[in-house]
Amino acid sequence: MVLLGTIVNTLAIMIGSILGNLFTKIPDRIKHTVTHGMALVVVVLGLQMGLKSDQFLIVIGSLALGAVIGEGFELEEKLNRLGRFLERKVGNRGEGNIASAFVTGTLVFVVGALAIVGALDSGLRDDHSVLFTKAMLDGFFALIFSTTLGIGVIFSAIPVFLYEGAIALLATKIETFVPQPLMAQLINELTATGGLLIVAIGLNLLNITKIRTANLLPSIVICILIVTGIFYLKPLI
Repeated sequence: MVLLGTIVNTLAIMIGSILGNLFTKIPDRIKHTVTHGMALVVVVLGLQMGLKSDQFLIVIGSLALGAVIGEGFELEEKLNRLGRFLERKVGNRGEGNIASAFVTGTLVFVVGALAIVGALDSGLRDDHSVLFTKAMLDGFFALIFSTTLGIGVIFSAIPVFLYEGAIALLATKIETFVPQPLMAQLINELTATGGLLIVAIGLNLLNITKIRTANLLPSIVICILIVTGIFYLKPLI
């Protein structure tokens, strides 16, 4: 079953989010300390991912152009409006709003080599071991995040399912049309770009700054375009 790994990963996030949201009587001081501890983990994770880049100028360009596009479309505000709408429908018991919980969960669960490599393994070799491992990690993060950020984390299961599922289903076509060297570059630069967004999330959780992370999301798409463009134009220069 091609989507088995994706389904398990999605369910792990949902179950972790639900379990975390049940812990409503934890004292605020414990919640704050746990949040700060997880924020430090997120920062370190993001830094490790950020160092994967082979051409850091691509990451810089992606973030710069992505920020311009994100600010132009006011993605952060649109997500906040969506979050407020969902809060009225389902409620939120966490410290943050649903939009920030959704963005936090989505970036941590979607960005990175495990999601891409695991989904490709599922689609090409019917090997779900990478996604099973990722499911355990994501389930734990979802539990902790939902304890402090609220039920909004559960909505990050949707992009995880769509993203990993699409890669798994299209794996054979991806392998046919995307050369292996290009795929390796995409994984490295996407991981690095996403890693810096995860660092931004960690800094926000630590209340060190307030970076409008959602407005940086277009940098992921820009990164794909830049890497692909350089790969195919480089032989012509």
